[in-house]
Amino acid sequence: MPAEAFPEVPDAAGLADRAAGQRAVYVHVPFCRRVCPYCDFAVVAGGEGLMSRYSAALLSEIHGSKPFPEPLTAVSLGGGTPTRLSPGFLAAILGAVAGLFGLAPGAEVSIEANPEDWSPDLAEALAGAGFNRVSLGAQSFDPGVLWALGRAHPPEQAEAAVAVARRAGFRSVGIDLIFGTPGESGASWRASVRRALETGIDHLSAYALTVERGTALSRAVAAGAPGPDPDRQADHYGEVVRLASGAGLVRYETSNFARPGHACLYNLITWARGEYEGFGAGAHRHRAGSRSWNVRRVERYVEQVEQEVSPVAGGETLGPWQREQERLLLGLRRAAGVQAGAGGRRLVASAAGRRLISAGVLERVGDRLRVALPLLADEAARAVLALEEDDC
Repeated sequence: MPAEAFPEVPDAAGLADRAAGQRAVYVHVPFCRRVCPYCDFAVVAGGEGLMSRYSAALLSEIHGSKPFPEPLTAVSLGGGTPTRLSPGFLAAILGAVAGLFGLAPGAEVSIEANPEDWSPDLAEALAGAGFNRVSLGAQSFDPGVLWALGRAHPPEQAEAAVAVARRAGFRSVGIDLIFGTPGESGASWRASVRRALETGIDHLSAYALTVERGTALSRAVAAGAPGPDPDRQADHYGEVVRLASGAGLVRYETSNFARPGHACLYNLITWARGEYEGFGAGAHRHRAGSRSWNVRRVERYVEQVEQEVSPVAGGETLGPWQREQERLLLGLRRAAGVQAGAGGRRLVASAAGRRLISAGVLERVGDRLRVALPLLADEAARAVLALEEDDC
């Protein structure tokens, strides 16, 4: 493959493919001050009475797990809002993971945080415990949009949170944004992206607002409230790609942009189908070709662990062709795409694949396939799912 094949991401193909051979751990912390109207994750509002029991259950689940043959290159604490737990609990959880699995030199140790929880004392305590990457859930810098999204912080608090993380010594600092909230104008979105980039962040995630079944947002839309406008979201996506690139952050996945050396390794491992362990309510894992997941309800998770009952709710082992389809589906999310392989060859030979290539949605670069128009990535995904094992 020519060196200029992916000029926007240095060594993009190598970075993406090497992640398949790496190992990671995810820890889910479900507690939030309040549940945002668009959120469909395994979360609970408040939950102070459960926090110590939940932390003890996490430690018990971690200690009962089996390490990988190699040390971890990435650990991620997500939620929910992990920083709702005390720094002592968070340090103990990371210590248990590191003690059992081991951490490779330079391992990425990431935590999600909301700006309103992020104080200098907390940041310094977490940096001292070994966390080196933080992703701040700013979501917007427009007060009206923040209110519509149910967020609790003013825009200035998100800017201050980046500075706090820098002073504490975090080597990688990112911001998450959401675009397409009803009522959000193009000018408002551009201003939010610019303010995020002006803080000097290393990583930016920009996600389209989606109406997930069972959320407060879905109920409001069903009752007649306006939902996201797909055309406006497409315009907003084009703006974030342009603005991020102009600030030196390059797109390495559909919704993620980073400075060189700051791509989220945990995400790269999951997209490459590397092995990862998951702990906590609703957490997923992928080991030895099999996937499994824990019960979602927080109280039930805690009770089962306390009763020494496995919190695993289900699992599956994919067949060879299902795994090949999954490899394509996950790999095509990345800017570097995926090695074509047997499934990719079937895709480009299919009628749907030929149409996608002719339309410029899908392209071949050497022995790889990638989605050239990320906004139409769902079209490529549908084409992959429609393939039969004996398609040619």
